[in-house]
Amino acid sequence: MEAEPVELLRTAMRVANTLRAHGVRFALAGGCAVYAHGGPAFEHDVDVFVTEADAPVARKALVEAGMRAVDPPEDWLTKVYDGDCLVDLIFRPNGRDVTPESLDRAEMLRVGATTAPVLPATDLLVDKLLVLGDHRCDFTPLLPIARAVREQVRWPEVADRTEGSPYARAFLTLLAALGIADLARPTEEGEHRARPRPR
Repeated sequence: MEAEPVELLRTAMRVANTLRAHGVRFALAGGCAVYAHGGPAFEHDVDVFVTEADAPVARKALVEAGMRAVDPPEDWLTKVYDGDCLVDLIFRPNGRDVTPESLDRAEMLRVGATTAPVLPATDLLVDKLLVLGDHRCDFTPLLPIARAVREQVRWPEVADRTEGSPYARAFLTLLAALGIADLARPTEEGEHRARPRPR
């Protein structure tokens, strides 16, 4: 059974408060982060970034709080359930390690009745675009997210950090054509120049 958005929000608050009480550094990511930045309500699960060293500590803390651990086949995350709500504790998203430096960039934002560290919108878009690939190339759910957080994103940085992905480049080209993303870069004179088009 898939959890309702209100249940997911309650779980996100419970996870944030539990990890904070145990001194585990984390950042809310995925749909929960989108919601915290003013985007649409999240509908699937609660994504939490932690370092690989802290993942077992985080899982233990959440289990002690009454959640149920599961062992996923993937080697880049671990999972717990809070009732019907799935919580992904992710330490290697898209093949890149979560580091203390990446967690340093998290912003304290309101999440329901609490506050929690949340991935900044730029990092959030980078992670979402790097998921795109041969078997996952649906731009439809990404468009409302990009529209919702557009003014919080450093778009040239997103382009730089995802330039190895042709799928990300295609999506950013679409966003630029729709007037959602400004890929121009400030010059030393304070003017803007367009990002070079990939050959």
